[in-house]
Amino acid sequence: MRAILTALALSLALPMMACSKDASENASAATIPLTIRSKGTAHKFNVEVARTDEEQDRGLMFRTSLPADGGMIFPFAKPRIGSFWMKNTLIPLDMFFIRADGSIDRIAENTIPESLEPVVSGGEVSAVLELAGGTAARLGIDETAKVTWKD
Repeated sequence: MRAILTALALSLALPMMACSKDASENASAATIPLTIRSKGTAHKFNVEVARTDEEQDRGLMFRTSLPADGGMIFPFAKPRIGSFWMKNTLIPLDMFFIRADGSIDRIAENTIPESLEPVVSGGEVSAVLELAGGTAARLGIDETAKVTWKD
């Protein structure tokens, strides 16, 4: 009887472990250094890069937290109007819409988790940076800041 219960417990646990690995897989992805220079201060982050269409579609969905110095950058092949939504995104984010020269077009602060309402840049951008909601306010970062990273 004990062997049957152990086998049953394992058969139930294995699929859950597989789901857990899948949901957290991106959380352990390699990161690159990124700096936001604002009002004479350099704020340093280590962010994941969403390079492929699949990575960009998934983004930070299903995450329950982000490190204070973490986030994700979405570089575009050529500048375009950036439009994102928060479907399946469980935490508020600050979205930085970045022009080709590293200047910030727009910051959308504390976006609403799971909202299907588009969050759109003001003009054409080359990348979008997502950081934990409240980061811009906490660090005093506004549209006069400059963003740089090496990938």
